[in-house]
Amino acid sequence: MLKNTPSLQYEIEMISLEQLVPKDHLVRKVAKAIDFDFIRDEVAHLYCHDNGRPAVDPVRLFKIMLLGYLFGIKSERQLVKEIEVNVAYRWFLGMSLTEKVIDASTLSQNRLRRFNGTDVFERIFTHIVWQAMEKGLVGGQYLFTDSTHLKASANKNKKHNEKREVRVSHYIDMLNEDVAKVREAKGKKPLKASEKAVEVKDTNVSNTDPESGYMHRDNKPKGFFYLDHRTVDGRYGIILDTFATAGNVNDSQPYIARLDATTERFRFKPKAVGLDAGYFTAPVAESLARRGIIGVFGYRRPTKGKNRLRKSAFHYNAETDSYTCPAGQSLIYSTTTREGYHTYKSNPTYCQTCPLRSQCTQNQKAEPSSPGISTKMPWTTPMQ
Repeated sequence: MLKNTPSLQYEIEMISLEQLVPKDHLVRKVAKAIDFDFIRDEVAHLYCHDNGRPAVDPVRLFKIMLLGYLFGIKSERQLVKEIEVNVAYRWFLGMSLTEKVIDASTLSQNRLRRFNGTDVFERIFTHIVWQAMEKGLVGGQYLFTDSTHLKASANKNKKHNEKREVRVSHYIDMLNEDVAKVREAKGKKPLKASEKAVEVKDTNVSNTDPESGYMHRDNKPKGFFYLDHRTVDGRYGIILDTFATAGNVNDSQPYIARLDATTERFRFKPKAVGLDAGYFTAPVAESLARRGIIGVFGYRRPTKGKNRLRKSAFHYNAETDSYTCPAGQSLIYSTTTREGYHTYKSNPTYCQTCPLRSQCTQNQKAEPSSPGISTKMPWTTPMQ
């Protein structure tokens, strides 16, 4: 039977926010899992204790910012409007139904002036991770790292070119030392010292956001981006570290420094780390080996052409330090390169008429040549 529904918005009822927020709402789960009271002590040094106007409770300030991240509300003005009408948000912030919400400018000015340039956000993040550890949610033995691209507020067509210096990493010094030791043990002359300490590269720089980086990776959008590098724990996926770089920075570049920072901060002794193929570089593999950490990397598809023999087809003999090719011929040690590769070469007399020659080497000239194989030094061989 059709009937009119009376308007009840002006009815006076005895009710509390506790009754209005669903039991399974996300804010209830967050409030139950995390104790935010420590924030007051973390930011106390940023406030004046004996004069000035009463400050907004810093716990509430950070909870407001957290709501924005949890529910994807990017605008601070829109966030304030949502809190005005959302009873679940008010419950999470400890507000009454009629309490006035802070102005958006109060939120932005605290973020930009009081907290900007401090490590307060990092310390709050770290404290929450410690709470997760106390609840047994973090193991610290198996860590996983990857990056995701975040679009910068910059038009990819509004840019200019700059020549920027790229300094060679300290890894080169360690590599040179190890190469010198290997060459000496093999009876080879030492390599001449390299004078190339700094490289100069042409770099696309945004006119509006010069701190971002121009990204042009396979299967990725082109333009100005940032990279968010995150490390998570293997037990329940708790984020342990997050670090932002320009979008044109290789994933492997900041990795070891961030790994060290994470393990020192939480006193971890990881057994193994899982990494995407983008981290599969000799410096990362060497650094992990020196720390006694197993590196498990994503599979990188071989770049050899079709019908070409792969390195796995050559059998290594540790006693003679040589390889045996599929045709049964030996490849003996030749040299160790500056890049840390051991090079093994065959006898060109045997290879000249070998039926597998076209699959083994790109050199198809008539004169004798020496097909060979290069293998990285032991500490540059991670698991894939």
